[in-house]
Amino acid sequence: MKEQKQTTKSLSRRNFVKTAAAGLGASALAGTAAAPIESAQGGAQVPKRWDREADVVIIGAGATGLPAAIEAIENGASVIIVDANTDVGGHAIVSGGNIALGGGSARQQKYGVKDSPDLLFSDLTDWSVVEPNGFPDYRYNDKEIIRAFADNSAATCDWLVAHGVVFVDKTPDNAGAHATGNSAPRENHAAPMQWPQMQTGVPVGPDKAATTSSGIGFVRPMEASARKLGAQILLQHRMTSIVRENQNSGRVLGITATNNGKALSIRARKAVIIGTGGHSSNVNFRRIFDPRLTEEYQTMGEAYSTRDASGELAAMALGASLWGAYNQTGEFGEALSKAGRIGSREGYVNLNWMPESPVFSRAGSTGLRVADWQNVILVNQIGQRFFDETKGQYPTANNYGAIKPYVAGSYLNAANIKYDPASFLNAALAGTGEAVNGGGPIWAIFDADAAKRESWNTAPPDVDVAGGLFFSGNTIAELARNIVNKYQKKPMPPESLQDTVAKYNSYVDAGKDADFGKPAPKYKIQAPPFHAAWSTPVVHDSRAGLRINAKCQVIDLNGNPIPGLYCGGESAGGFSIHGIARCAVQGRIAGREAAKL
Repeated sequence: MKEQKQTTKSLSRRNFVKTAAAGLGASALAGTAAAPIESAQGGAQVPKRWDREADVVIIGAGATGLPAAIEAIENGASVIIVDANTDVGGHAIVSGGNIALGGGSARQQKYGVKDSPDLLFSDLTDWSVVEPNGFPDYRYNDKEIIRAFADNSAATCDWLVAHGVVFVDKTPDNAGAHATGNSAPRENHAAPMQWPQMQTGVPVGPDKAATTSSGIGFVRPMEASARKLGAQILLQHRMTSIVRENQNSGRVLGITATNNGKALSIRARKAVIIGTGGHSSNVNFRRIFDPRLTEEYQTMGEAYSTRDASGELAAMALGASLWGAYNQTGEFGEALSKAGRIGSREGYVNLNWMPESPVFSRAGSTGLRVADWQNVILVNQIGQRFFDETKGQYPTANNYGAIKPYVAGSYLNAANIKYDPASFLNAALAGTGEAVNGGGPIWAIFDADAAKRESWNTAPPDVDVAGGLFFSGNTIAELARNIVNKYQKKPMPPESLQDTVAKYNSYVDAGKDADFGKPAPKYKIQAPPFHAAWSTPVVHDSRAGLRINAKCQVIDLNGNPIPGLYCGGESAGGFSIHGIARCAVQGRIAGREAAKL
């Protein structure tokens, strides 16, 4: 009876993994980004022959994997890194390069910033910190994981400098910070220096090389250090399974992978480290945490790489547990954001793809950055407005000085905050009344005069016409009829869009938006041609993932470490912070601990 029960559990786990893996179909849009992961399901038989071997095998050459490789080698281990992409870096390479490391780093001391590991730990576990919309930033963080981060944060900042990362020479601040703690500024900014940027194909100008921030300034020094130390980086090698002695027992032995259609097996004499970047591109997996996030919601940076949940799925097939689900669902920071660049697939306001980028063909367009939301109205697929267009890009998150006065653990931290529901994204995802999940496409509607005011070019490469993300018409009715997008469940009714525009124009005359309170609507939509630009919210952070402990060991559903399996960064759960910092710290911890085995 016991054996039959165990078999049923194993089959259920495999069935779940297959279902979640199926959600990767949408991410095939990204080219070198993930193909369907039918085999990233774990439970593979032990190979009779290993094609390669190293002490530590790392899955993913990004913000977790590269620091893990360096740390493992410096602690005496040999390392192989596999990555499915044609280059290293993952999402970090197209990020803003903002790295929230504190706890009393040399950089903080240089600028007179008072911080310590204990203060950092206190900040990132403070139950009393709540955003104006009622969501807590830190209440559900795993204290064991946060303690390890706090104790290793300052050392990691100094370690990055020692390994070639150049930080912009200014006091740590809040730029790009989300959920980094109230008591001290901790955000550092990696300078791009001479490295060509992935999103533009060229370096920034000499005057900006050391004064602006970019993920390239983190990734390339990490890559150079790893290669110099002897790490073998196998690009275009897609992990297909993690091999364990038995599916639900024994130690992890290595991985299987494919390279240009050829299967190979790679032995890990000591350990395997998962650094695959999270799950936000995997539609079925991300809907574990939010059923609304159906396939129309694209993910920031997918033109370069996807967060395909491949590491999570492979580990779960071996019995690994998920962890920290609230941090994914909680409405604070950048798990989900309003589209700030319209007419482009990704739409993320801080990522500007340019035609010179080596992956621009997959990005599709640069997008039109909206300077003034008075110039557009936003409508759903039935042609109706749903909220004040001027409202926020994404929910707020706690940072240095956000609560004043601040006393750790005091109920007054929340009592003194003015409530603001910050409901734009929820309204956008609410849908159009049908009994289906997902809000459907959102369109920015504007006219020729608005394009002039914004200095927009309404033609490729600035907008993605071929991808069905930008449409035009000489009348509002014609515009509605022209909108044909693969994510729409039904055509937009021309009469509905006409009524919406006419009503909005009357609000401009009246100086008051009677529906949604948009402040003093300024501009009528009346000068042809009229345009509709894709403006659907964008998925960003993965903040829930595999359960790990302070040593970054992956934990199974019984609360026990899976021997020889480690994880860090956005594939790991239990931590609400945004950005590269947790990836770098946990990568180092995982690399160090793996090398000790």
